[in-house]
Amino acid sequence: MKVTFKVCFCCVRSYKVKSSEPPQEIKTLFDYYSQNGRMSVDEMLRFVIQVQGETHADSNYVKDIFNMLKHHGVFHPRGLHLEEFYRYLLSDFNSPLPLSGEVWQDMTQPLSHYFLYTGHNSYLTGNQLNSRSSTEPIVKALRRGVRVIELDLWPNSSGTEAEVRHGGSDTNH
Repeated sequence: MKVTFKVCFCCVRSYKVKSSEPPQEIKTLFDYYSQNGRMSVDEMLRFVIQVQGETHADSNYVKDIFNMLKHHGVFHPRGLHLEEFYRYLLSDFNSPLPLSGEVWQDMTQPLSHYFLYTGHNSYLTGNQLNSRSSTEPIVKALRRGVRVIELDLWPNSSGTEAEVRHGGSDTNH
């Protein structure tokens, strides 16, 4: 199975996935929040609030997600199957940041007039020579307002998957 990820607004990267099956962690999560192999609107709402932390969500919010998935051929009328849920988690519909259609700042100035808050080596727990890679620094950076995260992707030893790590140094992944 080939999975395509949007790198930025104009670039995409594709990776060949070893297995088209969702990872065990996703299966366990799906089993916990669903019944009889399908996740209903109410069950998805519970997942979105408890796991995703989207406390503003209501059943209409989840119905909107289901409608978006329906228009992309990833939907069953009685709820999401495991594979559909997995595809949703990897989709653009599951953005890690709130999507806002409104421009709330003056965006008419030259680019050099703006400050862009970014995170360099955002995944490292310490210095770039001998610290380890983790998701915790990324979460902290996003909570502080960082809007650009740098991830260094390197092929694993078998060349079948990508790993996030700082190449050419002693950092652990």
